[in-house]
Amino acid sequence: MKSLVILTALLSISLLSCTKETPQVKHKSNMSSSKENIRNIQVVNEEDPVCHMKTAEFLKDTAVYKNKTYGFCSSYCKEEFKQNPEKYAQK
Repeated sequence: MKSLVILTALLSISLLSCTKETPQVKHKSNMSSSKENIRNIQVVNEEDPVCHMKTAEFLKDTAVYKNKTYGFCSSYCKEEFKQNPEKYAQK
């Protein structure tokens, strides 16, 4: 019985450690993006690669990485992307 409890606990821990962690981005209250949305720009993503917010209606900033233009909901997300673009860029 004791070994069954230990086995269950170890299995639970291993399953929880394998779950995909979604980024928890907290936007700054004083972001430097303009208040107007950017229009008529073709981007490769439909949602912000950092915070996963839909950017179709709320595109505030862009960045080019490997000849692809990525759209962002804020300058904060753009800066996060620029720090580690491989982590966020589409494969």
